[in-house]
Amino acid sequence: MSSDNRWLRSARLELAYFSGGTLLASRATRGAGAILRFERVRPRRKGAFQPLARAEITPVFLDRVIRALKRWGYDIVSLDEACDRAVRLAQNSRFACLTFDGAWKDLITHGYPVLARHGVPFTVYVPTAFPDGLGEAWWLALEAVIAGEARISLVIDHREQRFNVFTPAEKVELFAYLSGWLRKLPPAELSVAIRDLCSRHSVDLAALTRETSMDWADITRLAADPNVTVGSATVHHHVLANLKDADAAREIAMGKAVLETALHRPVRHMAYPFGDPSAFRRSDVVLAEQAGFVSAASAIGGVVQSEGRTNLHMLPRIAWDGRSRSLRALRVLMAGVTLPRAKAVPQAKLDLS
Repeated sequence: MSSDNRWLRSARLELAYFSGGTLLASRATRGAGAILRFERVRPRRKGAFQPLARAEITPVFLDRVIRALKRWGYDIVSLDEACDRAVRLAQNSRFACLTFDGAWKDLITHGYPVLARHGVPFTVYVPTAFPDGLGEAWWLALEAVIAGEARISLVIDHREQRFNVFTPAEKVELFAYLSGWLRKLPPAELSVAIRDLCSRHSVDLAALTRETSMDWADITRLAADPNVTVGSATVHHHVLANLKDADAAREIAMGKAVLETALHRPVRHMAYPFGDPSAFRRSDVVLAEQAGFVSAASAIGGVVQSEGRTNLHMLPRIAWDGRSRSLRALRVLMAGVTLPRAKAVPQAKLDLS
């Protein structure tokens, strides 16, 4: 999302709050509750080029969110309880469920102390190749390459491409272009492309992924806490829509099997990697149900309805943009307010030399 579109969306949410949209939506489309989707929790970073800042919140903001949910009268519940409420008759009180994608190390170091202090339940979704040291966080490596270089070269569609990116705006534009291209590649081709890019620009992809991911000791520690639900995010965190059905089924089933073996307990919940509408298909929803998951979470916005009106294998979640600190905007989204989609803002042409 461009900065202009992000500002417009933020302004619309603020307007909805001050115009009473929260109260109106709570009567018409309030739902049973909302599942919040976060990714990384760490102190704010310095620097103008931070394309992944949207996926980060600070420990201070996490603390503010939890305090606000309690103040607003939400029941902060486990994912099991959220699923139960989704199939029961509507209740007067609404629920909030906290979920964290990716099993990042900073959830242990910066997020867990906040969550434990408040004594609230939460869910972490684990892509099992990452604690095994076999995952590839290509989006982190792409950010690191572009942050450290003004001239970048790689092979795209069998052609050598070179980009000059001297300003933060140019770097953000290149990140959007390359991440969009990489996301569309089949896993084997994506791996070749990101390894080639990292090799050219001296970024250690394997080390970067290991340093930022939880290990099995971290996951075991979380699993020992009765307030923590550990779910699966498949094995390699591939875009399922890029896989053949048999490969997607293997990713889904093996993610569950590996976690159950490691934790010696059933794993009832999963999240689709990335989770947006282009990341998974209707067939993947069927595969998640066939694998035995009680729920499968998306990153498609919306609230959870009661009385079975929400598909538990395509759970909506409110994916919070970490660049925003507005609790008012969050409250509007949790009330079920939907905004019209912003039009894309034309981008300047990248400098290919």
